[in-house]
Amino acid sequence: MQWTIVGLGNPGGEYDGTRHNIGRDFLLEIAEKEGVAKWKEDAKLHALTAKAELFGKKVALVLPDTYMNNSGKALTALVKSKKAAENLVVLHDELDMPLGRVKLSFGSSAGGHRGVDSIQKALKTKDFVRIRIGISPTTPSGKTKKPESEKVVDFVLGTFKPTEGEKLKKVKKLVAEALELLVNESRDHATMVIHSKQ
Repeated sequence: MQWTIVGLGNPGGEYDGTRHNIGRDFLLEIAEKEGVAKWKEDAKLHALTAKAELFGKKVALVLPDTYMNNSGKALTALVKSKKAAENLVVLHDELDMPLGRVKLSFGSSAGGHRGVDSIQKALKTKDFVRIRIGISPTTPSGKTKKPESEKVVDFVLGTFKPTEGEKLKKVKKLVAEALELLVNESRDHATMVIHSKQ
């Protein structure tokens, strides 16, 4: 069974580089580094797709062209069974984690992430892999410093600061390693390795 890898974000150039688009942006960048050049607009799926080889394995790459809150619409025609859902990987931003942290999870609740919630409702299952990428700043003592609720939208639609560039590079490497371990080893092995590095 081939892996389907999805990068969540909002379509359109004005959202490139925003915190909310880190899943979409990272998947594009990792795919490009691995030599994936051909993406096609799939009107039926409402997504940009690529059938490609990533880290030596054939995969289906998906960038939904719907807005974040409607991400599930792009996957219903692709992921048609529980087994197929178990081979689905969703990359997305995580407000509850600091920038620099990456966490793999399987079968967990959406935790308020509307893109993940849309996918869970569309596929009628929580049993897929999520690569959660922290986007929040930290206090000097290292605690996650989430924005106040009324500022969340502005924060997630804002871009990263130049001072966060080094953390972004490191976290992108971790996400690429997580994908490589997932497609070549197993979910459990990828989770153990990535979590032990942080």
